[in-house]
Amino acid sequence: MVNPVPGSADYTAPDGAARRVRLTIPTELAGLRLDQALARLLPDHSRSRLAKLIAEGHVLVDGAAGKGPARMRSGEALEVTLVPRPEEESFRAEALDLPLVFEDDDVMVVDKPAGLVVHPGSGNWAGTMLNALLHHAPQVKHLPRAGIVHRLDKETSGLLVVAKTEAAQNDLVRQLQARTVKRTYLAIARGKVPDQGTVDQPIGRHPVNRTRMAIVASGKPAVTHFRVKERLPHHTLVQCELETGRTHQIRVHLASLGHPLEGDPEYGGRGPRRLPRQALHAWKLAFRHPRTQETVSFESPVPADFQALLEALRSE
Repeated sequence: MVNPVPGSADYTAPDGAARRVRLTIPTELAGLRLDQALARLLPDHSRSRLAKLIAEGHVLVDGAAGKGPARMRSGEALEVTLVPRPEEESFRAEALDLPLVFEDDDVMVVDKPAGLVVHPGSGNWAGTMLNALLHHAPQVKHLPRAGIVHRLDKETSGLLVVAKTEAAQNDLVRQLQARTVKRTYLAIARGKVPDQGTVDQPIGRHPVNRTRMAIVASGKPAVTHFRVKERLPHHTLVQCELETGRTHQIRVHLASLGHPLEGDPEYGGRGPRRLPRQALHAWKLAFRHPRTQETVSFESPVPADFQALLEALRSE
């Protein structure tokens, strides 16, 4: 709630548009710089945001573009256009392709293609799976994260379950916490991976590169079970089962064994890339249906790019 100097503001906020605020410089703010006066008049907005609005020409002083260092005079009229920040516009419905493999009144199961971001975030404020969900099932706007209970990396393909009701979301979250949701992935790793095993190593933010994850003592528990599905001349097709769902979990755990995923230079898969993304596919998904409590299971066909890489690697 904006709390400007008394008698100084008038607001107009058309639906779906930028808000326009009209202000008058009161006597007690005369002599302050424009940026200083705005910070006093619009205390709910950060100084950096107000400075950006001034720099981009969204602040008029008596009808002319204002300059931050300009000194204000009593009675000057300001007009500020509060352009929505990207994060303020991110939860909007968009008519995007949403490849559903199952839907009823409680849940949706999505077969996410590689390249689709699941949830809006830095640098990806639109065109996400969440935006598509809001268009397909508008009621999910009332749920936390629009019903999304687990995620896949942008360049990982495969299955996700999304809740359509609060009861379903709570039930699915409890299942994830109890580690009863079965998630099986296919991964193409470099080198000769051991026949089978378990990686039980905590994962947290990399201590230096904060955009990456790493095995760190202070991280959250993370458990990945793996077994070889097919041996290739210089690679291994690995089947991975998740007990936990940490960010980049399979990528970090397999890299820790010295077997980074093909197409994943971020975690050690250096050299020529045979795939323009990490070779990771969320292949199978099983959970208890929140309403019936019966186990339901789904399988996603191996994507064309993943299959083409497999065939190329087999022939080496």
